[in-house]
Amino acid sequence: MKILRASLFFLAVLAAGCEKVLDIDSTRTVGEKNMWNSLEDTRGALMGTYGLVRAAMADHNAHWLYGDVRPGEFKAPIRQDLKSIMANDLNASYESLEALSNWRRWFAVINSANLFLERVGDVKAADPRYTDNTMKVDIAQIRFLRAFAYFYMVRIWGDVPLITTSHDGNFENLPREDQLKVLAWAENEMKEAAKDLPYKYSAGDEQQPGNYYNENEARWEGALARKLTAYAVLAHIAAWQGDYPNVANYTKFVMDNYTRGNNGWTSTNDLTNSNGLFYNKKYNQLFGLNFDWGHVDASFTGHIEELTLAAPVINKSTPDIYLPKDSILSIFNEPQDQRFSIDTIGQPLSERYFTNFNGKYPIFSKIKVIMGGGTDPAFRIFSSAIVFTRLEDVALLRAEALAVLGEPQGAREMLNIIRELRGLEPYDEAVNGNLIDAIFKERQRELMGEGHRWYDLVRYHKIRGLDPAFTNLIQSGGIYWPVSRKLLNQNNELHQNPYWE
Repeated sequence: MKILRASLFFLAVLAAGCEKVLDIDSTRTVGEKNMWNSLEDTRGALMGTYGLVRAAMADHNAHWLYGDVRPGEFKAPIRQDLKSIMANDLNASYESLEALSNWRRWFAVINSANLFLERVGDVKAADPRYTDNTMKVDIAQIRFLRAFAYFYMVRIWGDVPLITTSHDGNFENLPREDQLKVLAWAENEMKEAAKDLPYKYSAGDEQQPGNYYNENEARWEGALARKLTAYAVLAHIAAWQGDYPNVANYTKFVMDNYTRGNNGWTSTNDLTNSNGLFYNKKYNQLFGLNFDWGHVDASFTGHIEELTLAAPVINKSTPDIYLPKDSILSIFNEPQDQRFSIDTIGQPLSERYFTNFNGKYPIFSKIKVIMGGGTDPAFRIFSSAIVFTRLEDVALLRAEALAVLGEPQGAREMLNIIRELRGLEPYDEAVNGNLIDAIFKERQRELMGEGHRWYDLVRYHKIRGLDPAFTNLIQSGGIYWPVSRKLLNQNNELHQNPYWE
């Protein structure tokens, strides 16, 4: 109970204090000052920081609105705010768009991490149970989470302020730093964190011997940042910058070592089964944030199911977003695709990815963890994890890098791993077209609904340069979100992204 109280307290302090970052002065509370005395406090603070990362991604369904809704491939039958996002009208006057333009929740993560790094030594001095090894592993996770937060923000806003101290709770107004500087800092932080992160927790790893916080391996499986987590996200950081030699290096490390972390390839049954990949914290995810039904973490909001599911899967008449039938057939255009394909008379061979295909609104049901894996349509409480990256994502990133670097044989081998997993024939240029196009199409099919699509499109158009309108959007900074009007009013050192002025 003490650990639970510490976690809840830390979340409350940081969630309340995040509005203070870069906008108004704040002071430390008495309770926060008294917190850093025991290893229960460090565990509470660490779990609280993970919780803040999850909240930043889940609030207003941000992870999916940024990544899956913005491209405009899904359609919105009713919600006007979603239609504005799809039309790239991000300055429209909707509460949800203002919230999505505000980086407050991400700076709550960063403040939490900065505070942890400043105070963790107090616990080491006060509690002899807090070992050097546990502190080292804790610090590595916190540095990873802070770097991840900065990378995530750069993809959304471009330039952002770079803050690496808590300033004892008093935050001066700071300008935005060039995104290249921020990403270079984040990449270096993540590489340093990777040195001290284990492959596994509570499983005899030489970098984390013994039971981590007195819990067994099953408690931590897939729930915490690990060495492979850092390298997978490093590959994304490099890809966003077009640094494909490092994408190849980072992805090679993951591909060479994934068995050391008990990671494996995802079967189609696991990918689409409510008790599989997106249910809780299975071995498949390299980095994910869990909504654990067993820990009373399920919620009505903060899941893609809230946007995509409707009748007959749940008792909701119309989905907030859906993929039109013609789009589905264009994307899943190869026979025998285990994710989705149709027979000779137009009937789906499987409803794993889409339910009600021939209805008015095909229901994207790839991710459908209702309650704790149940199927009762009367309930709209969900417990699916937010999976940021998994092995299939890394394999396709590696294929992308090798194709760009002029190594087509290696790129085809990586691409064919995924195609074989989903029942498809090996890549054939005569059938599947340009190799880069085929890799990004496979990412679209495999990672649909996982928050990748917008960022994939940006990288694709940077590589191919075939769409003048999208190229202009990239060059003009229109790929980023506007900065919240509230933030601009509170901090005169901030300036709006020029595209949105």
